[in-house]
Amino acid sequence: MSNCPLKFAKTKLFWQRLFAIVFSSSLLIPNFGNQPAGAQVTQYCQLSSTAAREKENLRLSALKGNQDAEKRYQQLVQEHAQEMQNCRNRNWPQVQAIWLRLYPCDIKAGAIEQVMDRIVNRGYNQVYLEVFYDGQVLLPVAANPTVWPSVVRNRGAEKTDLLLTAIKKGRQRGLKVYAWMFTVNFGYTYAQLKDRQGAIARNGKGQTSLYVVDDGSQVFIDPYNPQAKRDYYQMVQEILRRRPDGLLLDYIRYPRQAGSDSIATKVADLWLFSEATQQALFRRALNYKGLDLIRRFLSKGYITAGDITEVDKLYPQEGEPMWQGRIPPSAQKSIVPATNRQPLLQWELWQLSVAHAMQGILDFVALASYPAQQLKIPAGVVFFPDGNQTLGQGYDSRLQPWDRFPSTLQWHPMSYATCGNANCIVPQVQRVLSVAKPGTQVIPALAGKWGASISNRPPLEVQMQALRQFAPQLKGVSHFAYSWQYPEHDGDRKFCRS
Repeated sequence: MSNCPLKFAKTKLFWQRLFAIVFSSSLLIPNFGNQPAGAQVTQYCQLSSTAAREKENLRLSALKGNQDAEKRYQQLVQEHAQEMQNCRNRNWPQVQAIWLRLYPCDIKAGAIEQVMDRIVNRGYNQVYLEVFYDGQVLLPVAANPTVWPSVVRNRGAEKTDLLLTAIKKGRQRGLKVYAWMFTVNFGYTYAQLKDRQGAIARNGKGQTSLYVVDDGSQVFIDPYNPQAKRDYYQMVQEILRRRPDGLLLDYIRYPRQAGSDSIATKVADLWLFSEATQQALFRRALNYKGLDLIRRFLSKGYITAGDITEVDKLYPQEGEPMWQGRIPPSAQKSIVPATNRQPLLQWELWQLSVAHAMQGILDFVALASYPAQQLKIPAGVVFFPDGNQTLGQGYDSRLQPWDRFPSTLQWHPMSYATCGNANCIVPQVQRVLSVAKPGTQVIPALAGKWGASISNRPPLEVQMQALRQFAPQLKGVSHFAYSWQYPEHDGDRKFCRS
């Protein structure tokens, strides 16, 4: 990793040039100081096991109808909320969030309360609640005007609003509840809609993401497609009717591919071959020569000197082929043979194609975040710190231009590197901080478990200590995920075993 900063500096400079060309229009252990009398928080703002157990016993008694237990339980919920927030206000990080998925089984009495209690017990003051994933939306059947099925489809629960309940129960415990959504990945159910086939992204090999992603569930859409944009915009509006405390956009990229396909090196590797994306690309032409060469490049993956000569003859009244952002060489085409012009024109067409694909992602982010911004609800983007890399002559197949995301949005880099310690995790955060404009709210996401290593990642304590030592200026950190910290409870909830 020693040459990473230098490599990234070059990468950053390259992207700046590319977009300019194409689209010119301390302490390792938290210091808790003197705790007030009665406070029960321990290291990392976590409640003591005794306090957590007392609250859980009261919750169970209240579920059985014990009114005194119910009163005491609600009192403890409020006390713990205040203690947790006081601790977070005094210690780093001020925001500590956790990623959470709910299941249909969570509609049973007391289930949401138990989950939210456990989250508070672990010192969290924010929850990133998954509201759209795997082609399902966390809206009640009776109030779901979207094209996606509801997560909760239990008979008799058509009006049960798990999202609204989670927001309410979270806030009662001092938690801010964000709505976390898949974005360009619309899910397998969307691919089954007969009248939406044109909205699905396609590469130059005739493939959709169903054929290039192992689990067969991820369906990435054409971000330029107007129907896809309308469908998603409507869903965001419905989610925001519940007034979550924030909106997080995930899967804002193209599919991650494996092996040699993980690097896009030719136009057929790009997701440019659906109708709306192609038409938007053609509209970037500024004259007929430019349009003709774009079409030829897209259809064959290259242009020849013969193509250039033909185009010159077809449109003799025009000068250089032109498209958005192109600045042609000063030499007149009449004195430069087509053979000499071909390499530059082909390279510029490749750069145009890559930037056009990325611009679709940026435009979709702007569309998806707009309803939240109108309501003054914080919105954020979730991304891989290495999802925007250049690799030799190619590009990371995800084409995730996170360094171009607006600084008005929260940045949530998924710092999930695996090397058995924190030495490969901190550099991922470092890359993001080196690019982020002043004032950008960066909230790294760490994957792990308290007190134990998991998936070749050190315990969260180790990751947190390393991150604090490197970047104490960070105000927030999140942890993926509730299911990793409570795998048995997550499984019980998923399969209705509890």
